[in-house]
Amino acid sequence: MLSIAGSDSGGGAGIQADLKAFAACGVHGMTAITAITAQNTKEVRAVHHVPPEIIEVQVAAVAEDIGIDAVKIGMLGRSETIEAVASALGRLPAEVPVVLDPVMVAESGAVLLEAAGRRLLIERLVPRATVITPNLPEAKTIALEAGRDPAHESADDLVRAVHALGPAVVVLTGGHRAEATDLVFDGETLTELPGPRHPDGAAHGSGCTHSSVLAARLAWGDDPLTAARAAREMASRAVARGLRGLGSGAGPVDVLGVGAASRQPPTSAPAA
Repeated sequence: MLSIAGSDSGGGAGIQADLKAFAACGVHGMTAITAITAQNTKEVRAVHHVPPEIIEVQVAAVAEDIGIDAVKIGMLGRSETIEAVASALGRLPAEVPVVLDPVMVAESGAVLLEAAGRRLLIERLVPRATVITPNLPEAKTIALEAGRDPAHESADDLVRAVHALGPAVVVLTGGHRAEATDLVFDGETLTELPGPRHPDGAAHGSGCTHSSVLAARLAWGDDPLTAARAAREMASRAVARGLRGLGSGAGPVDVLGVGAASRQPPTSAPAA
């Protein structure tokens, strides 16, 4: 599994969240880092963009030696990065599934994709996506960039508008909706994936976790709807047991159950 995304120094989202989700799904995680962020649970203090040529070399290095069964794309940040990622994807076999999480704004409110990059994302990466996983604000932004008026469109309309831009499947995640229900649209069938909301949970990294699980399940051979169900369930569980007491801001999700493990009494090491 390859994650093309930014690094979160706080360990809650981005590459760090992706690798934890990959591990939870039993797949080997590899990375092509697009940006280095200085952030914690409260804020993003700085962003350093990785040069485009280094992004392409990272992808090529793992593709040529190890191989890639699926790709998850997260934070890209700027137009130059989008072009580099599109170029790198063009060298992979067309059958490699790609899950695009159109990251635009951090949980803290920091903007993670410049305005000029939004149109390029639609043109260069959305049509290549096997599955795109926008939340409601991201779907509205994408629809607006495509010339729609999202203020007068329902969630059903939005998921269809995003699908019209070229991805095989759209999963509109439910975290920002009145009901925590994901919508999956494959061009023919619209499927609702309901689930509980966890208002007392910790949600930093939930979108990264969701899209990474979905990509991992595609790598294992699931169809997109089955993969979306697994992603919905695992991301919801990760929010429910999220690390609320970590930091003073939005705590990170816990896809590996480390919070529960840390509350268990230590066990004695076996005798040699």
